[in-house]
This record gives sequence, structure tokens and C-alpha cells, in this order.
Amino acid sequence: MKNLSLPIVVSLLLLTAGCGDATGPNAGQGRVDLSFAATRSGAQSAAAETMTLGGNTLVIDRVQLVLREVALKRARGTGDCSSSSDSDDCEELEIGPFLLDLPLGGGIARPVSIVVDTGTFRELEFEVHKPEDDGRDREFLALHPDFARVSIRVAGTFNGTPFVFLSDLDVEQEIDLVPSLVVGEAASTNLTLSVDLGRWFLNALRTTLVNPGSANKGGANEGLVKDNIKQSFEAFEDNDRDGRHD
Repeated sequence: MKNLSLPIVVSLLLLTAGCGDATGPNAGQGRVDLSFAATRSGAQSAAAETMTLGGNTLVIDRVQLVLREVALKRARGTGDCSSSSDSDDCEELEIGPFLLDLPLGGGIARPVSIVVDTGTFRELEFEVHKPEDDGRDREFLALHPDFARVSIRVAGTFNGTPFVFLSDLDVEQEIDLVPSLVVGEAASTNLTLSVDLGRWFLNALRTTLVNPGSANKGGANEGLVKDNIKQSFEAFEDNDRDGRHD
């Protein structure tokens, strides 16, 4: 696995490791810009995500996720891109944990720029991470103590009543890139990681919305919402950076 030094162009806490050219691609290299976007079901306002289904109305004002260990897997690769792997089949963004404020209201977060060797990549991997009091997590928690053993925080209202949803989801995500991402020499390509917030708080039959408060630790809908979140990620080439497939 190749560890890369990263020029950071987003206002996130990014803990970098490895070596590389932080000024731009060299011969045989290109650049991938990783952006972040949110999609949703239902109506949308300028400053929040608003969803109405089955007589319930959910307004999401803020979504924060803790992510780490983002990696691109080559089309020829057969193994995974975990931190224990040592394969040239993967280009790894060994950063984090970092706190992502997901852009709402149709926006797209400014990208992280990654210098990678040219080639074709078929998969994006990353971890939704629950910080513990060890290693790099200590540095992260010194800045974000409210995220001790918390990977996701959502604030908003459900049928007019304020809520805060907290999750300790800790999972590696593997997202197929269809079509595959092709990185050319000295070229810049944008890859968008999109999160479908409209799926997070759906009931099992997808006929109504559940109260996010019922999905907190020990709540009746904790498992349901965790499964919904794991299914909500998509990644694709997005060179015009509009949050949709090119």
C-alpha cells in the first residue's frame, strides 16, 4: 500500500502520514480531488434538509461524521486496502480521524487533493470511525471531546421537536466505482462521496420516517438506522462538482 502526503484544501482536521509530492503530480502521476455531498428525499430548503413521509416531517440542520483511512483500490487489485495491507494495488489517504461537517442544502464540500499514480481504480474504501482514547484518537478528542465513542452526530427537529442523534457506528465501507475512475498523467479528476440522508431515518418498509431520538444507543430503532446509514454511501466521478454523476 502506498501512503501519500496530502495538500489539504478543506477546513477539516486531517492528520497526514507518508511521503509524496505535496506540490502537484510528477511524471506518471495525476490528481484526484475528493469532494463530499448530501442527497435527500423530500423537499429541500436553503439551510437544512427537510423530508416529509407518512405524516412525519424531519428537518436536519447539521450532520457530522468521523472518517479515516480513505483509499482507492486499483482495478487489478484483489485484496482490501486495510492499514495492515502492504499492496501497490491501493493508493491510501492515510489521514484522520477527521470530522466532516456534511454540506446541506445542495452544497458540496471543497475537496481534499490526492496525488496518485496513474491508472484505473474500481473502488473507494473508508472507515466511519468511533474514536477511542488511544493513538491518533487522543489528538482528535482533545479538539472534539464530544465525539468520544461517537462517529455520527445529527441535529434537527422531528415533527417540530428538537433532537440530537448520536451513533457509535464503526464500520469499513467499500464503494464500487461504476464506471471505474481513470486517472491520467498530470490530469485532475474529481471524485464525490455522496451521502443519501433521505435513507437514514426510514422505517423498515420505507413508508414513513422514524424519530431519530428512537435510534440513539439502546433505542428501538438503533439497529435499523445503523443499517440504513451503511447503505447510504455512493461514490462517482463528478468533474463539474455538482454532487451528481457526470
